[in-house]
Amino acid sequence: MMGDGFYAQNTNNSSKNKKKKKKRGGGKKKKMTAEQTRALKSVNEWVYLNRSSSSSSSSSDYDDFIPRSVTYTRASDNVSFEMHSHSTCSDGFLSPKALVEKAHQNGVKVLALTDHDTMSGIPEALEAARKYGIKIIPGVEISTIYSIIGDSASEEPVHILAYYSSCGPVRFEDLEKFLANIRDGRFPRAKSMVSKLNRLKVPLKWEHVMKIAGSGVAPGRLHVARALVEAGYVENLKQAFARYLYDGGPAYSKGSEPSAEEAILLIRETGGLSVLAHPWALKNPVQIIKRLKEAGLHGIEVYRSDGKLAAYSDLADAYGLLKLGGADFHGRGGHDERPLGSVSLPVLAVHEFLKLARPIWCKAIRDILERYADDPSESNLELIVRFNKMRISKGRHCKDLIDLCLSSWLTKEEVQTAEFAATMLKLSHVAVN
Repeated sequence: MMGDGFYAQNTNNSSKNKKKKKKRGGGKKKKMTAEQTRALKSVNEWVYLNRSSSSSSSSSDYDDFIPRSVTYTRASDNVSFEMHSHSTCSDGFLSPKALVEKAHQNGVKVLALTDHDTMSGIPEALEAARKYGIKIIPGVEISTIYSIIGDSASEEPVHILAYYSSCGPVRFEDLEKFLANIRDGRFPRAKSMVSKLNRLKVPLKWEHVMKIAGSGVAPGRLHVARALVEAGYVENLKQAFARYLYDGGPAYSKGSEPSAEEAILLIRETGGLSVLAHPWALKNPVQIIKRLKEAGLHGIEVYRSDGKLAAYSDLADAYGLLKLGGADFHGRGGHDERPLGSVSLPVLAVHEFLKLARPIWCKAIRDILERYADDPSESNLELIVRFNKMRISKGRHCKDLIDLCLSSWLTKEEVQTAEFAATMLKLSHVAVN
């Protein structure tokens, strides 16, 4: 074990690891501190909220929302969080459904789907997750640019992870417009990369790149790299980036990405948490982290499958930022890709994340519900159930529907605050049309 000691996950179920355990014989398991024990209890309570609420309900709608096969599952001592993953909705190789299935195989209990500049895969991931009792954190990895005015040499791409509640972002339309502008800029960017490759005597076809990206998916560097591999111009993805597509490389092109500070502000305004992705890839991480903290950044990635990076952990401490991490899983295979769920997040780090996130998410959910209570239109109802598609019975009281939607996300204590109780009272008089 490393860093903070006890981890919030244990996904090694292979026979190889079982053999290792046998060889160790009677080795003593490291005892948790009182703080770690309390943190694990709190994390488990949130992860398994839907188990306790559903087991006491006889409503057939709960059977729709949470399959009977996972209704009575007991909380485990180890909870695996995967906070950074991609699907075919951006540049991943697995569909959201297949990604969830892979997460289940690897023992992941909480999965954040963080596709590049889109949340379109969240509904499919949630639908698949119901089968396995996996909790999905709706997320997105936003492509941005960091720069200092008047200093072109300081400019570099920065990726910001955003994590939202079960209802998704407040003012979803604002975030979607923001992301759509980034996606639209990916097309001319990818075309520019292909043109540069052609000028370098690499006759890659634009149609090949779009075929790999797939219908409705904005093309990115990884799609160009895959086309290079398939066409035989490079041996593998690593070579494609090292030779042509690295930041500032001979075939690299900029898109129409917003500033990192602008993205962080919007994430905060829409009820999300912002985390700087893979800071070790930055040219000027100290300068960037300092600036982004001033803009409202909540955390940075510190943990990888090879452990905690001390330098970035120290930076997180220095600026009072959360410490997170994930596999950045794309499903491309190969020995250089970290498996889904391979990053061991300490239970204290997960606890600190949820301690900061849950009040933000709770307020976001309440704001979305208030919007519907004030204007019970179909479009506002869609904001509530966008990511959790359920059978909605005509004439059913909206409060009952909301209870079902939130049973796996908010505790009774969170729902019973004075502010939330007032919102729920307003909703009790609203019927679904």
